[in-house]
Amino acid sequence: MSKSQTNPNFADRVLAWFEDHGRKHLPWQQNVTPYKVWVSEIMLQQTQVATVIPYFERFMASFPTIESLSCSPLDDVLSHWTGLGYYARARNLHKAAQQVCQHHGGVLPKTIEGLESLPGIGRSTAGAIVSLALNHRATILDGNVKRVLARHQAVPGWPGETKIHNALWDIADRFTPANNCKAYNQAMMDLGATICTRSSPSCLLCPVSADCIALKENTWQNYPGKKPKTVKPIRKTKFAIIQNAQNAIYLIRRAEQGIWGGLWCFPEIGEEDHALTEQADKTEALPVFRHTFSHFHLDIEPIVFTMTKSTAEIREDSGAWVSIEDAMLKGLAAPVVNLLKQLQTRARS
Repeated sequence: MSKSQTNPNFADRVLAWFEDHGRKHLPWQQNVTPYKVWVSEIMLQQTQVATVIPYFERFMASFPTIESLSCSPLDDVLSHWTGLGYYARARNLHKAAQQVCQHHGGVLPKTIEGLESLPGIGRSTAGAIVSLALNHRATILDGNVKRVLARHQAVPGWPGETKIHNALWDIADRFTPANNCKAYNQAMMDLGATICTRSSPSCLLCPVSADCIALKENTWQNYPGKKPKTVKPIRKTKFAIIQNAQNAIYLIRRAEQGIWGGLWCFPEIGEEDHALTEQADKTEALPVFRHTFSHFHLDIEPIVFTMTKSTAEIREDSGAWVSIEDAMLKGLAAPVVNLLKQLQTRARS
């Protein structure tokens, strides 16, 4: 599988580096609580620290406790997530908060097993909460740690494959020290984020470069292995941007399952949908644009339908007429945000 070595002083070197160079002033590192660590770890999945910081601060200001998050409408939670993407994270966060309040007295479980029983919390996130918030020994393996270990131990292959994933977990667990696990895990994340970066690692500054196999063999760019390339399929849809005489727009709330689950969006219409065209006083097609998901491209054709007469025929249980300003306060799909901004600009011109 790999040329894995045993490095008894690996953790010592990482900890010594962290003392002088680690990040210690991030918002979730101040007055640390399991709840803060949990929220930050969920936000940091697939998202960089610089992007997360303002979202985290707004989120904590609105939902300072697990109970406040649990009691808040999902729409409020999603509105604080607009722009972060991967909205299932927010839905799971909300659902897990409700379960914590219902079954755990409003206190996050303190064990890996207990945390993993909650929606959206996997092994690495659970390990981060246990170690960073409680300073108990627990192993983590986020994207940054995978990169450091894959290079240091020259573990070939894509970490998404089970055998590679398990090999990296074994190495991570072996290197995790019995004591000072909080600092070590934070250090490993920092090392991957600031030194052992994806495209331009600063190997001369790395505390574990002396026995890094990838550096020795000048093959760092091969680790971790890349996901096998697949051609993303292209799907198409049409957004109906319906405006009435009061300049209100019509949005629908999507089902919680599927893309943009639980978010507000423009209605999607089919090729043969002529009802809106017949009702509208004016119809205007906006430029088609592409929104890319992890598994496919979505080409969106926005069509503006301007209604000056009655809109009584437009009825959907999940729909609402709202001003653009009020719409911006809802949990919105990213393409909807961009289109609403276009509408605002058009209204001002």
